[in-house]
Amino acid sequence: MDLCTVAELKNTAGRILGVDFGDTRTGLALSDPSRFLASGIGYISPGGIEKTATAVAGVAAEKGATCVVVGLPRNMDGSEGFRAARCREFAGLVAAKCPEIRVAMMDERLTTVSATRYLNETNTRGKNRKGVIDTLSAQIILQNALDLLKNLR
Repeated sequence: MDLCTVAELKNTAGRILGVDFGDTRTGLALSDPSRFLASGIGYISPGGIEKTATAVAGVAAEKGATCVVVGLPRNMDGSEGFRAARCREFAGLVAAKCPEIRVAMMDERLTTVSATRYLNETNTRGKNRKGVIDTLSAQIILQNALDLLKNLR
């Protein structure tokens, strides 16, 4: 199945899985059934893009998600570099592994900055920080997508 836009998820129902793909850790967040609130559900580290896509497809099925939103790391000027291409490849793999689930990309500019600022304000340091930042980034990506969906008419 091809990737869709977040706006195309408007006419679907059910939970959405948010994903902040990373080479080492991939953060995950899940919406409530009404798509009002995103909650971080942790991170996975299966190793490699294929294994990570398989693991994300498994989590989506296990959690009953009908859609997956993957963060798209664009440059501040809107252009896309290597990381964006890698995330597009990853999203395509997820879509191929679970064709019954819609997969969309969401601009994630400044989500890591927001997550870092929050962790600084809450004085989260060390190992706790590494484990939390990817999950928090996925939660921010998903909440941004949910907010966008709410504002679409």
